[in-house]
Amino acid sequence: MTKLVYFAWVRERIGKAEEDLDLPPEVVTARDLLNHLKTLGEEYENALQYPEVIRVAIDQEHVEHFEKIAGAREIGIFPPMTGG
Repeated sequence: MTKLVYFAWVRERIGKAEEDLDLPPEVVTARDLLNHLKTLGEEYENALQYPEVIRVAIDQEHVEHFEKIAGAREIGIFPPMTGG
C-alpha cells in the first residue's frame, strides 16, 4: 500500500485529503502514478488533467516526474505553487 496525500485544489477536485492505494507493478515513476490516478474516475481525471503542472513529493521531498516511487512511504500531490 502507498499512502497518497492530496493538497489544495487537487484535494478539492478529488474529494479526499488522502488515501492508501495498492499500485500496479507498471506504476514505477511519479509520471506513471499521475497517469494511473487519472484512470480511477472522473474526479481524478479532472484534478490531474494537466499532469505537467502537478508537483509530486516523495516522503516530503519534491521530485521530478521521472523519479521512481518505489519504497515511498508517502506521496504528496500538489497543484502549482505560488507565493513569495
